[in-house]
Amino acid sequence: MNEHRRDTVPLPQRARLRWELAIVLALSFGYAGARAIITILERLAQDTALENQTATIHRPLSSQQYFDLAYQLLGIIGGLAPVALVVFLLWRTQRPHLGDLGLGARRDAGTRPADPSSFAPMRSGRGWPWLSETGNGFVLAAVIGIPGLGFYLFAKWIGINTTVVPTTLDAFWWTVPVLILQALRAALSEELIVVAYLFDRLKRLGVGPWATIIASALLRGSYHLYQGFGGFIGNVVMGVVFGWAYQRWGRALPLIVAHLLLDIVSFVGYPLALALWPSLFG
Repeated sequence: MNEHRRDTVPLPQRARLRWELAIVLALSFGYAGARAIITILERLAQDTALENQTATIHRPLSSQQYFDLAYQLLGIIGGLAPVALVVFLLWRTQRPHLGDLGLGARRDAGTRPADPSSFAPMRSGRGWPWLSETGNGFVLAAVIGIPGLGFYLFAKWIGINTTVVPTTLDAFWWTVPVLILQALRAALSEELIVVAYLFDRLKRLGVGPWATIIASALLRGSYHLYQGFGGFIGNVVMGVVFGWAYQRWGRALPLIVAHLLLDIVSFVGYPLALALWPSLFG
């Protein structure tokens, strides 16, 4: 019996686990995915072609500077509430406390599991090799980011995507820090819920590794549908790559770092790119 099957829960407990999974997704990205599906249907019903529509990610929430700041910070805190929930649900009483989320020190030495289809992380010694995991995050960001920009331009050119505007926030002293915090919120929530938590729960329900990777990728694509079909396809591909990396490494930090870098470049770099190459965003 392989590592994956040993981690499944007994049949009487699976109904409760399914309800837990449904509740977590309803409070986070399952809800976001359903809303994005409605949004894309509304966009398709409009007379304006999809490529001539705009999807804005971060927008002002008040015309008054400090009320806008308060709303932005409150939104970031609220967005992290589902992350706190999955941390609570998967918290271990013994160290590493966040081991089921792919975070913290590795407890034992050894090599990768004999069964390569399992979810068990590779262990190469004690401690938390955060530096090497951060480096892996930079590599993942490059693998996804460079082709991703090209695919976005292609998707917009063939008419299956909107013009994605990362931010329309006014230029205040707090704008860049808030955008970085927004990037951190997105990285933590997506990678810890859509990958680490979902992988753990589906594994315990007896779902196979590749079925889990595909389910995670489709979920990631679903809540980006508001951007258009290009956003859906691009994020499904990203989800497959991230899911494969998590299955192979069993570590969430590389995914968080990669996502954080991609979003910081997108959110903070957008005004500069708009000034230098306005034709790409028109």
